[in-house]
Amino acid sequence: MAQSSKAVLITGASSGIGEATARRLAADGHRVFLGARRVARLERLATDIAEADGVAAFRRLDVTDAMGMREFVAAARAEFGQVDVLVNNAGVMPLSPLAALKTAEWDRMIDVNVRGVLNGIAAALPVMREQDGGHFVNIASVGAYEVSPTAAVYCATKFAVRAISEGLRQESDGTVRVSLVSPGVTESELADSISDPQAREAMKAYRAVALPASAIADAIAYALSQPPQVDVNEIIVRPSGSAQ
Repeated sequence: MAQSSKAVLITGASSGIGEATARRLAADGHRVFLGARRVARLERLATDIAEADGVAAFRRLDVTDAMGMREFVAAARAEFGQVDVLVNNAGVMPLSPLAALKTAEWDRMIDVNVRGVLNGIAAALPVMREQDGGHFVNIASVGAYEVSPTAAVYCATKFAVRAISEGLRQESDGTVRVSLVSPGVTESELADSISDPQAREAMKAYRAVALPASAIADAIAYALSQPPQVDVNEIIVRPSGSAQ
């Protein structure tokens, strides 16, 4: 195990950026604790990591459940003895025009993308303060900096993640670091949740050129690799030549 091995908790770890991050960080020698609703996928991922001589454990997690998030953090601490990093990655993106009035989908985005991050902070921050150290990596989007048609609510949630991350950074005494990682178009299952036909067709063209999820995992690994006195606050990763 690497001397600098950290106990890293990852939400939304069953696919996409979360899965790629788990694989990359485990390969780097970190111990990863995986959370998502699809337990079978987590089990397969943990098995893959173990077969590659990595260390991984998992627990079912719905980030919208505050108690469940506290139990997730407690289980990781019991497993690894500490909580060094929480990667708040879980997110949903059911895009639609506001006029479509898909209010249930708006609520879902707010619950997962915003409350999920807040639940993670509420569960892990007391532990990190008790340890006198820790690191939050919050996954936002280029949608945290700009708004596009059909993405108003999604972008609002990512603007919120950006604001929450900056507020947490400013409130830290330096022992808890905060990194915001904002991917551009990235290969993932996010677009699969789009039920609006107009938004789904637009997304096909938008995602014609996409980053592999491993590119975002590399950015996260970079932020974690810095010495304690260095706090990488914001990273934006886009496909080369992309305007988005």
